[in-house]
Amino acid sequence: MPWSNQGGGPWGSGPPKGPWGSGPQSSGPTPPDLEELLRRSQDKLRKVLPGGNLGGKGFALIALAAVALWGFSGFFRVEPDELGVVLRFGKYVRDAKPGLSYHLPYPVESVEIPKVTRVNRIDIGMRVVEDARRGSTMRDVPEESLMLTGDENIVDVDFSVFWLVKPDGASNFLFNIQNPEGTVKAVAESAMREVIGRSEIQPILTGARQTIETAVHELMQKVLDSYGSGIQVTQVQMQKVDPPQQVIDSFRDVQAARADLERAQNEARTYANRVVPDARGRAAQVTQSAEAYREQTVAEARGQASRFSQVFDQYRKAPAITRQRMYLETMERVLGGTDKIILDSGGSGGSGVVPYLPLNELTRRAPPPAPPSQQSVPTQQRQSGGTR
Repeated sequence: MPWSNQGGGPWGSGPPKGPWGSGPQSSGPTPPDLEELLRRSQDKLRKVLPGGNLGGKGFALIALAAVALWGFSGFFRVEPDELGVVLRFGKYVRDAKPGLSYHLPYPVESVEIPKVTRVNRIDIGMRVVEDARRGSTMRDVPEESLMLTGDENIVDVDFSVFWLVKPDGASNFLFNIQNPEGTVKAVAESAMREVIGRSEIQPILTGARQTIETAVHELMQKVLDSYGSGIQVTQVQMQKVDPPQQVIDSFRDVQAARADLERAQNEARTYANRVVPDARGRAAQVTQSAEAYREQTVAEARGQASRFSQVFDQYRKAPAITRQRMYLETMERVLGGTDKIILDSGGSGGSGVVPYLPLNELTRRAPPPAPPSQQSVPTQQRQSGGTR
């Protein structure tokens, strides 16, 4: 039986079918019919336009509306923390201040609006991990924080960098660097490693943080300015500076030993500053006392020598009288402060004791009465003095 040219094969007429009764199926959605779409658009436009007919006046209204919409598309708004950068065919033309501004509609001009007053923060050596149960926690990133010092020690440094876009550098920020955050992070890590590599570990762990932060800040700004990045670094803040976790206990022991050494040295200096001036003062006192004693002894010796010379001159003038005078003065000096008893060895009768009347004591004023416990001794002395 011959095949029919209109039938589509031995299994009947219609679209080609297979031996199981179904033809090949299309593998994707059917593309829309453009003529049907245009027909529907014309029908809707006829309903909108007056008279239901699209003439020259209708096309003019449509064109005018399209031009108005195209012209109004050039208005844009710049927020207070933003700065508008107007581009004409992709080339920088001007900056737009905060507020409502206008540029020629696309594709003639376009605008980029970056945040220029917002302070951005980048953490290096650590990451903030959000946990629903524990909240925000810090995770250490050792591949960023471990650095080699100038004396070949390893230190773990976590720090943060704060930066913003320069007021006059928005265009450089947009077109000179492709990834601003990545650039700032790479420059910050490089600058910190360079500064740490020039320093020793002891000042880094103790009191050189401010110096290191200032040095890193200046080096970062210099590098970013050489890139023409339009970025201003406001602050570099070191968060944690410790030895590596594996040896932190040993480093703390060394630090404690050095602190004890410094404390002992300070105590020794304090003791020396207290004892040495005291010893020098005592030495000066002894020296001055010796010099005073020397001056006194020499002056007394000179006085006695002068007195002897004067007595000797008088002695040569009248030897007998001078001897008698010297004898009487010596006896007066020796016997003046002692109790005296006069004995007469030439008397034939009696005990040989001559009564002695102390006239000089009678002329003295009577002393005030003494307490009863102290009256016995003076009474005995007066009794012994009255029996001379």
